[in-house]
Amino acid sequence: MRQENDLRNDPVGRLVLRIAVPSMLAQLVNVLYSIVDRMYIGNIPQVGELALAGVGVCGPVVTMVGAFAFLVGVGGAPLMGIAMGAGQTEKARKILANCFALLCILSLAVTLVLIPIRRPMLLLFGASAETIGYADRYFSIYLSGTLFALLSTGMSQFIICQGFARKAMQAVILGAVTNIVLDPVFIFGLDMGVAGAAVATVLSQLLSCSYVLAFLFGRQPEIPISFGGYSLRLMGRVVLMGLSPFSIAALDNVMIIALNAVLQRCGGQGRGDVLVTCATIAQSFMLLVTMPLEGITGGTQPILSYNYGAGQMDRVKQAQRCIFRLCFVFLALMTAAAWLGGHWFVGLFARDAAVAQKALWAVRVCTMALLPLGIQFEVVDGFTALGQVPYALSLSLWRKTAYFASLFLLPAFLGAEAAFYAEPISDVLGPLVAMLVYKASIDRVLVHGKERLR
Repeated sequence: MRQENDLRNDPVGRLVLRIAVPSMLAQLVNVLYSIVDRMYIGNIPQVGELALAGVGVCGPVVTMVGAFAFLVGVGGAPLMGIAMGAGQTEKARKILANCFALLCILSLAVTLVLIPIRRPMLLLFGASAETIGYADRYFSIYLSGTLFALLSTGMSQFIICQGFARKAMQAVILGAVTNIVLDPVFIFGLDMGVAGAAVATVLSQLLSCSYVLAFLFGRQPEIPISFGGYSLRLMGRVVLMGLSPFSIAALDNVMIIALNAVLQRCGGQGRGDVLVTCATIAQSFMLLVTMPLEGITGGTQPILSYNYGAGQMDRVKQAQRCIFRLCFVFLALMTAAAWLGGHWFVGLFARDAAVAQKALWAVRVCTMALLPLGIQFEVVDGFTALGQVPYALSLSLWRKTAYFASLFLLPAFLGAEAAFYAEPISDVLGPLVAMLVYKASIDRVLVHGKERLR
């Protein structure tokens, strides 16, 4: 069966749009059902704001668990894409088989490690005596679906890698719609509260996972999942390649965890919970920015990997120019949405006028410097797609360092609310260095790649 997209021959501009838009929409829908969870939870009678703060503490931990999907999916897909571009079908088949096995192993390991330590971990990461019950209830149920979450997200990368971006989008939409439908049934209809939100999420992830695996075990993809040919060396190479996207995803959530902890400690009793609630709402909006942005830059990685493997370096550079422009347009729209329509977004979560006003302020602070962020995402994901792990990892760690330095220094001198300014500071300093490194090194990377392929 013909691919949806011919990575070798289709016009680059249209190819970028045909892959980036479904990938962006898939991530947008993906984050919507996380937001819908929070929206319903925030409107639970009497306890909505405390429940939202508790689930807000779970949010970054849940996403950190999901980072293992990026470790394998975004680590293995570029290797598979380069192999396919070079015509090495058996090598590509072996990479997919090893990645599937590795994801299954990691899912089991993560679940077994986190179950006994979940409650003290949530307290350490910002839960209070009032919110720990909600956080523990939600996270305990969520952990039961770790296998479904990791397989659906991680294996989707190998669908996109083979040119089927719309299929990957359909898998996400299927899970998201299921979650949106089930949320009110379990939360309000069955009066399960935050436990109902977690059950709905696990069931939706099971459905997405089933769709992804049915496709990859079927006849449509050029490279289906197979068994055998397992290699610890190859798994290690996948992990090394995935270290940059894994670190980005994991540290992004460490950033949120650290923000919650700083706000709780510096804000004090009562006020700390309010600030964590505001941070949860602001981070919900930021997910609407960063997840679709990752859809654009991560979803288009197969274009770069395949053409790099095929030795078509002009198409690699042309694709990156198109991706940079697309990122800028998207971020300009999201900046306008935050500043002009942020009050409507905040109103979905908070009933209390004072909390809503403070949350709107937090959203606007966090989105002050979105426009440069596309440079950071595309440079890091672009280097990952080309197999340049040291560049990608170093640039990712630099932006996180800028964030953590600001997060811990600013509240010490300016008070708890100053912690929110860590986001725009890192969104300027990170892309600035990324742009300089890209300009200085991309030609050398592509020339070296072409010589290696001869």
